[in-house]
Amino acid sequence: QVQLVESGGGLVQAGGSLRLSCAASERTFNNYAMGWFRQAPGKEREFVATITWSGGSTTYGDSVKGRFVISRDNAKNTVYLQINSLKPEDTAVYYCAAAGTLYSSQYYYTSSLRYDYWGQGTQVTVSS
Repeated sequence: QVQLVESGGGLVQAGGSLRLSCAASERTFNNYAMGWFRQAPGKEREFVATITWSGGSTTYGDSVKGRFVISRDNAKNTVYLQINSLKPEDTAVYYCAAAGTLYSSQYYYTSSLRYDYWGQGTQVTVSS
């Protein structure tokens, strides 16, 4: 059982930046692909970014490409999401998730169905 705890959310003005963190309890953290998703009120959960177990490959959702950066530190059992040039439409609860199954393509990790464990989420609110 992997426990994930997100932190780093908050209220920020448009154009600002935040760094979200997700700490995992699992010592075999480096066996998991990690992802970030977000959910705004009244909307479906949206894929944001994913990173392979080694950190060697990343994939981003179209709405965040060029502004968000996912990274991980396996020594600290932590995955990060650097979010820049924030827009009001980025307002959402951000969730990190861990996937224990190895897929042949990172495309599979863009679906929330591929993930086995989820954190509680951290709120990001962007004011205009």
